[in-house]
Order: sequence, then structure tokens, then C-alpha cells
Amino acid sequence: MKDKLLFQEKQKFTQWWLWLILIGMSLIPGYGIFKQLIMDIPFGDNPMPNSLIIAVAVFIIALLGLFWLMELRTEISSREIRMHFYPFTRKTFKFDDIASAEVINYGFVGGWGIRLGTAYGTVYNIKGNQGLAITLKSGKKYVIGTQVPEELAKAIAGFDLRA
Repeated sequence: MKDKLLFQEKQKFTQWWLWLILIGMSLIPGYGIFKQLIMDIPFGDNPMPNSLIIAVAVFIIALLGLFWLMELRTEISSREIRMHFYPFTRKTFKFDDIASAEVINYGFVGGWGIRLGTAYGTVYNIKGNQGLAITLKSGKKYVIGTQVPEELAKAIAGFDLRA
């Protein structure tokens, strides 16, 4: 049997308030660089060395770039569930290794991103509070966040993946 793609979802950090915070953070060292390096006016009462202001600015720009690049990709085929939390990790769950899988509301698990050691096991999420809870036959647990829980539930409905 050919491996047929049944479900695909891509999520990115699109929360306006998150971008407001990240961009707002970048304005502080940007202003410091402008004031201290370009205008040659000390930035604050106890100014940082120029190299440190530049290092902070580079770090924040890298952080902005990382959030821009991050993406949670979920695919369900006729043989497996694939998750890729780009650029950090990817997992493949073969149906033969899965004891149960169902769409759940997991509430707030302490933030977004990759959450380790929660009551649901390892949680991968970008936003929201719904996801595909997977329990492997080995006992390991995972949750993959989703913004389309109904479509995800339909994709796994044809498989006997409930304990």
C-alpha cells in the first residue's frame, strides 16, 4: 500500500503581542547604538561598552530571526504521524508503535514552544490549547498542538488509535 498523506498543518508564531514584545525589545539596543555609537552621546548614566551594546543587538536580532523561522509542521499519512518543530527537532510515530492518539484540550502548559515534563509528556505547540495527544506502547507521551482540531480528529478517525 502506498503511503498517502491524509493531513498536513503548518503553524508559525503569528501572535501580534509576541511580535510587539520582540520588536520592542530590539528598539532598546537599537536606540543605544544610535545614541552612543552614531551620536557619540553616552547611553544612560553608566553606559555599556560599545561592543556589549552591539552584542545585545545582535542577540536580539538573532532571537527575532529564530521566532520568524520557527514552524510546527504536522503530517499524518496512512502509515505514520510526523512532527517537525523547525529548526529544533523532528519525530516520526509509526502507527504500529502508538497505543493511543486523540485530539485533546490540554489547557495552558506553561507557555509555547517545546514543553518537557508536563502531565501530557512532551508538548510541542505554537499557540492555542488543543493538540494531538499520542501515547506510545513504550509509555512515552507527546502532544502536538493544532489550530484545526476537527480536521486532525477526522484524519486519525479511520485508525484504531485509542487505548
